[in-house]
Amino acid sequence: MKLIIQIPCYNEEETLALALDELPKKVKGFDEVEVLIINDGSTDNTVGVAQEWGVDHIVSFTKNKGLARGYMAGLEACLKAGADVIVNTDADNQYNAKDIEKLCQPILEGKADLVVGERPINNIEHFSFIKKKLQNLGSWVVRKVSRTDIPDAPSGFRAITKEAAYHLNVFNDYTYTLETIIQAGRKNMAITSVPISVNEDLRPSRLFKSMRAYIKRSIATILRIGIIYEPTRFFSWIGIISFILGTGLGIRWIILFFMDTTRTHVPSLILASILIILGVLVIVMSVLADLISVNRKILEENQSRLRKIENEMLQKKD
Repeated sequence: MKLIIQIPCYNEEETLALALDELPKKVKGFDEVEVLIINDGSTDNTVGVAQEWGVDHIVSFTKNKGLARGYMAGLEACLKAGADVIVNTDADNQYNAKDIEKLCQPILEGKADLVVGERPINNIEHFSFIKKKLQNLGSWVVRKVSRTDIPDAPSGFRAITKEAAYHLNVFNDYTYTLETIIQAGRKNMAITSVPISVNEDLRPSRLFKSMRAYIKRSIATILRIGIIYEPTRFFSWIGIISFILGTGLGIRWIILFFMDTTRTHVPSLILASILIILGVLVIVMSVLADLISVNRKILEENQSRLRKIENEMLQKKD
């Protein structure tokens, strides 16, 4: 059994060595433990630090492509390197590396395909009140959409089997955390979480430059999740609400027309017509969105099969 620990990096020369030093050389249940670095277009000496430390694999982008792209590139590289289990952690040493063994345990016991490290969100001192609430809100939305019970969906500290990794895709260019849990839940993967500890904050988040940006990104991500993974429900509710409002205005117009024949109340009639037509169109869109969603699932399944075949051929050559 081979475990590969992957670390996405973007200008992490100041903290990477510390994070690497904390990684375990051996993990119970695995014959091999290797480390893979995803250099996401770093302009500092991140790669040099990784090479000096002696990491086993380095994946490099010539330009910064974002955390989500880096995560997926790391999974692809780990699969090609023969990983049976992949652990993802951060280069800023946010997560306690001693918990990697705990993170992998449900997989080794055959109880999970994906394990997410549950941080003590409400007790993390450097998280602001608003950030804590948004993290909890995001996790709640993910639980509803994915039909799972993961309490800390934004956590990037996670372990995944190679079979599960074959089936994951990320459409969000910004972050992978929420989307991968939803996909795992929707594809009936066994997913669980384990409590973990965190280290002190060494630097500000690279994902969000300000609280305003964090709020904006969080809301946009949550809405996008709803559109992608619950298109029928999302558009149906919009259509139904619009149709009901239009119908209500239409009934009001009829009542007013017969009660007061001196006024035509044309604006109300026009608005009612627009809302009813819009409602019908959006409901039709929900049906089309559902058909597109089915087609996407078929394409994802074909992609996962191709990934598996390619990696199996590669392993045979090696």
